[in-house]
Amino acid sequence: MKDMIEKGPFEPTWESLGQYRCPEWFRDAKFGIWSHWGPQSVPMYGDWYARHMYVEGHPQYLHHWRTYGHPSRHGWKDMIKLWKAERFDPQGLMDLYVAAGAKYFVAQANHHDNFDNWNSKHHAWNATRVGPMKDIVGLWREAARGRGLRFGVTEHLGASFTWWEQNKHADASGPYAGVPYDGNDEAYADLYHRNRGCPLQPSPAEWQWYTNNADYHAQWFRRIQDLVDQHQPDLLYSDGGLPFYWQTPELHGRRQLLVNCPEPGLRLVAHLYNLSARLHGGANEAVYNQKDDASHVAAIGVLDIERGQENAIKPYVWQTDTCVGGWFYDVRQVYKTPAHVIEMLVDIVSKNGNLLLNLPQRPDGTLDEECLNILRELAAWFKVNGAGIHGTRPWRVAGEGPTVHESKAWSFKEDAAPWTTADFRFTSKGSSVFAFQMKAPAQAGGEAFVRSLGSNTGAAVSAVRLPGAQTPLWHRQYEDGLLVRYPDSVPSRLVPCVEVVLAPAVRT
Repeated sequence: MKDMIEKGPFEPTWESLGQYRCPEWFRDAKFGIWSHWGPQSVPMYGDWYARHMYVEGHPQYLHHWRTYGHPSRHGWKDMIKLWKAERFDPQGLMDLYVAAGAKYFVAQANHHDNFDNWNSKHHAWNATRVGPMKDIVGLWREAARGRGLRFGVTEHLGASFTWWEQNKHADASGPYAGVPYDGNDEAYADLYHRNRGCPLQPSPAEWQWYTNNADYHAQWFRRIQDLVDQHQPDLLYSDGGLPFYWQTPELHGRRQLLVNCPEPGLRLVAHLYNLSARLHGGANEAVYNQKDDASHVAAIGVLDIERGQENAIKPYVWQTDTCVGGWFYDVRQVYKTPAHVIEMLVDIVSKNGNLLLNLPQRPDGTLDEECLNILRELAAWFKVNGAGIHGTRPWRVAGEGPTVHESKAWSFKEDAAPWTTADFRFTSKGSSVFAFQMKAPAQAGGEAFVRSLGSNTGAAVSAVRLPGAQTPLWHRQYEDGLLVRYPDSVPSRLVPCVEVVLAPAVRT
């Protein structure tokens, strides 16, 4: 007998879930912060450590052997026990995140290393029994909801079965040639999986990200349903497309092998939405994020684009998830600057998107000084310009100017764009258009010339001011653009914004 799901307005079918509508809270929020944090932060040597430590010759393998011991003797089971989270202060961190403009917070519930960050009923390798000895997800939820934030969780478990087959191998050369890695130890099969020989090839285009192992599908469903039931999230994110389903072989190589296995994912999403509806008077308030842009798959929730973004205004709400550096703490990383983060945020919001930003925590739970500085800069910027972000909607155009942003959808390319003072991005709220100048004028008291607000566009400007201020700014509307002069002292020089109030005839 299949596990039961919550009854409610949604059935676990494409047709029923395709009636999903994004809740207004998510459309208004625009900016969330993510804690992509777990045992893989322990070595402070970057993402996918639990896999790459078993790849002979990989930098993380070499770091592991030299720091902790060879993976045949000191494996991932031993690394998990080193994660203590001894300085973890979710209340203090949440205060920083709220001040920095976040309207939702998302906690990583598990990663591909098959370790659960909550009091899992179906998996002994969890944070209440090994390592921190505390319910990490529950502590995050308490801190976020105590401050009025919407709370989400991310699950990366679906890909674990194939992603982690590497722990069944052995070195081909050197002093440990032929000695099996500890993933072969049957005593730890509940952590390492019984997955020898899973098809996972070197080329990402050929990866079978999700397994077609039916037993694993059932395990995934039980554990993620438990996560949803215990923590009742407003947002659930899957690291990939809908588990266990792929529809787009031209994008995902052999993933089309799973085309006939969508049911566990559909059942889980229906359960999430129906539980939310029960908790909110019959109306679903939950968001499901996944990464397959096939139209019928994207329609069941909110499309997420990892380290990329859309290139134009979309009729649907979408989300970019990214990090200031690497996904897990990495002493080698170069971080994005505060200006780069703000530029990305503005560009994304102008196109009907949200930004979910990870600030990598050290294994003890703290943030380093660079991350704290980014949060301080975000807090100062949102204090001035937040009205142009929160609760806004796209305007009739996303922007103007000579710079074509190089961060394309699905590209995993996030280089800072070479913005000029002629580049603008727009948002709207009621009768106001917020014009963000992507590069501030070099001199105090500089000017902005906005071509999309010339009289030849039909725009009738009634007032121009800094967001949140009542004092009007000097401006003059010409046929080919609106000229605005900043005061000698502006509250923020990182992506400055002016609020342009339009006459009723052109409100959008």
